[in-house]
Amino acid sequence: MQHAQFPHVGGDISSIIETLVSVDGSASHSHVQMLSAAANDHGARPLASLADAAHYLCLLHGRFPGVVDNAATRSADNAARHWLVQTCEAFADERAYLTSISVALGPVPSTTGQHNCDSAVLQQRHALEMLSQSDRRGCAMGAALTLILDWNGIRNLLDRAAMRLGLEPAKCGLPGDADTLAVARAIAVDDATIRAMQFGARQLLTQHRGLWELMRARSDIRAAEEM
Repeated sequence: MQHAQFPHVGGDISSIIETLVSVDGSASHSHVQMLSAAANDHGARPLASLADAAHYLCLLHGRFPGVVDNAATRSADNAARHWLVQTCEAFADERAYLTSISVALGPVPSTTGQHNCDSAVLQQRHALEMLSQSDRRGCAMGAALTLILDWNGIRNLLDRAAMRLGLEPAKCGLPGDADTLAVARAIAVDDATIRAMQFGARQLLTQHRGLWELMRARSDIRAAEEM
């Protein structure tokens, strides 16, 4: 996968983060695209991979406090206050939706190396916790803003999984992209903050890419074991 490259400073921070998500985000990952396309397949293998993804998404983002909640305790930016309140409330609903989808899909499929996978995703969660609790101004907010932008691709997958199960997709109350990007511009007050925001954004996307790479590897292992 080709990753977006930008200088640390200069340019519109909202455009930079938007492009990072477009190029390196969940929606562009081949495994997410495969899962989305396979959601209409009523075979056992696609269902197992959807259950796998939902389980590990729960492990990464299904617990409180999450990335946005932590960022809310670190941010002193008045321009972000309303966005943070709305997002914290809405993401609580997203966690509940994610959990309900995971339960409906059933248990995580048995896969060789299960313990190592659990440990890897717990390490990713710890990395996100450290990132979203950073005292470096802009870092936690960069991660939080990017999570909400990248959640579009994840939410699309969850909705497809819900429809595969015959469930009605839940309404999403998260702020829209335009509002999220407007907050990014409003808090990018200096070069140091812009650098920190980019760092938070890149690290958040790195953890998401790592999750999807792990999910693809697990899917490949199960396919090989079935042969």
